[in-house]
Amino acid sequence: MYVRACVCVFCLMVVILGQAVGAKKRPVKTELNAAAPASAGPSLGRQYEYRILATNKTSTMQKEMNQAAEAGFRFEGTMGGETSFGGSEVVVVMSRVSGAEEKDRYEYKLLATSKTSTMQKELQQAGNAGFQYKGQTVFSSTFGGKEVVAILERAPEAESDQWEYKLLATSRTSTMQKELNEAGGAGFAFVGVTVGESAFGGKEVISILRRTSVR
Repeated sequence: MYVRACVCVFCLMVVILGQAVGAKKRPVKTELNAAAPASAGPSLGRQYEYRILATNKTSTMQKEMNQAAEAGFRFEGTMGGETSFGGSEVVVVMSRVSGAEEKDRYEYKLLATSKTSTMQKELQQAGNAGFQYKGQTVFSSTFGGKEVVAILERAPEAESDQWEYKLLATSRTSTMQKELNEAGGAGFAFVGVTVGESAFGGKEVISILRRTSVR
């Protein structure tokens, strides 16, 4: 019993001594924590608001996108397809930073056609007006059938570059690779591609490229 008591007393002294040594080291650790940046807290990060637009009429989509832009929202992405309630629709996602004062109000143009030659012409008209490519998709509209849809954006109050666009459409991927390389050799940069069935060309690979226009 005497030996056990001595052992217990010895262990208790070791614990007390360890706590005393640890107490001397704690101020150093506290100073390191105090030096951590306040921005490390997750609650201080940006918060975002989103707006979802969905319609089977492309003319309606352009109007709704510009109304959202007036409220400070900016385009994020688009996709065409079947939704549960709307049938075949084009869906657009737009966002804005919560509480931020947006100085720029973006303007949007939505191009939709079943003919690639018409799309090329409309893309170029938009490029001449300073609109930049943002996204594309293929979907079945109420009136246009299978359509290729391209969305473009510009900041009305900013000096915008003019853009030259090239649209490539083919049913053969080997042909697309050849045409992409030819366009790339002429300074055109790839911006987007869709694979879908358009009314004009059937099932096609549709690529859009652009380069800065020389004024």
